Amino acid sequence: MTVTGPDFIALQVRDLEASAAFYEQRLGLRRSPAAPPQAVAFATTPVAFAVREPLPGVDLDAVTPRLGAGVALWLKADDAQTLHDDLVAAGVPIEAAPVDGPFGRTFTFRDPDGYAVTIHDQA
Repeated sequence: MTVTGPDFIALQVRDLEASAAFYEQRLGLRRSPAAPPQAVAFATTPVAFAVREPLPGVDLDAVTPRLGAGVALWLKADDAQTLHDDLVAAGVPIEAAPVDGPFGRTFTFRDPDGYAVTIHDQA
């Protein structure tokens, strides 16, 4: 038996529709027609990405120091700088300003639940 790698990533969020709208409107993700219950999945490749309601017994407000601490979530964009500028104009908190590195232009923002999401524009 062999594990081949990540196949599905989901963030537990406080307000499912608000988070789904953020990822659609601010990042341009498109909803997938298929999604698990209590979730919105997006048509991302090569790994499926979703936002979902918290699992039973999970209190997102009790998580410290913040949601997603210790996890690196990177999403690829066509143009990281333009996306950065659009997010700044929309008042989205930027965690790390754009820099050029081995994965192209890279920056990190905070989504509505406080997850740190890094954007890069080269493979």
